[in-house]
Amino acid sequence: MEAIKIFSGTSNVPLSEAVCRYLGVSTCIAEIKRFSDGEVFVEISESVRGTHVFVIQSTCPPVNEHIMELLIITDALKRASAGAITAVIPYYGYARQDRKVQPRAPITAKLVADILARAGVKRVVTMDLHAGQIQGFFDVPVDHLYAAPILIKYLKKKFNKDELVVVSPDAGGMERARVFAKRLDVGLAMTDKRRPAPNEAEIMNVIGDVVGKTAIIVDDLVDTAGTAAQAAQALIKEGAKRVTLCCTHGVLSGNAVKRIDDSLVEEVIITDTIPQRQETQNCKKIKILSISDLLGEAIRRIAIGESISTLFT
Repeated sequence: MEAIKIFSGTSNVPLSEAVCRYLGVSTCIAEIKRFSDGEVFVEISESVRGTHVFVIQSTCPPVNEHIMELLIITDALKRASAGAITAVIPYYGYARQDRKVQPRAPITAKLVADILARAGVKRVVTMDLHAGQIQGFFDVPVDHLYAAPILIKYLKKKFNKDELVVVSPDAGGMERARVFAKRLDVGLAMTDKRRPAPNEAEIMNVIGDVVGKTAIIVDDLVDTAGTAAQAAQALIKEGAKRVTLCCTHGVLSGNAVKRIDDSLVEEVIITDTIPQRQETQNCKKIKILSISDLLGEAIRRIAIGESISTLFT
């Protein structure tokens, strides 16, 4: 793997180090500093001339800080004559703003995609976008990976399929839930969720048979955990034996961890696309799975021009 170099922004240092261990390479050095007024300054400390550079950076909280870091690292690499720059964005921030939900509203997911391409990103690797159509917002190739194989492997090891039912939190998540149900060979249900305001949700009904089952709620991310807490309550009320939440991205903002602790959710399974604070790591209900091998293999295959389609199964 001598032809590539791996750089990391501040959001994914442990994940980047794990990816480098998988690839058998060293993390390259980029000094990221801030002036007293908060401006970001980046200095690339080694030659990247003519090499394929991968920059691993989730645009997770603080979202705007991490986006600016990624843009400035990209610009520094471009001006240092890197042969190609691939942005590896395990968690793509602003993905929930993928359409106009009211008059005069922005489509920020598209705006961020345009800015990344303008900065010099020639390829994007990301994971479990909030909506698959976001791939079309980019004018550069996008490799959209899925954490489903990692999550399903864990579920198969922990549960007997006869006791499971997969639950989508809303109609929009049915496609994702259907994939899990098919791979696990179990039934499918859905909660009827309404959003009166951003980061607020109301569970109205449960559609499907969950009586006596372990309900696995499948979603792309868990943010405030309000939906999960309400869904668990509704599912238990409808006769579910217990409830597990399975998500790729653990945003877990505000009082989410306390809300999980106080809820009827037995376990929350997430991946390390977003680095977690100590409070989250200490929570006994939260299980964090690593995507480092999956990302590392995707990077290896992209670098040598090999297909990555088999990573989706």
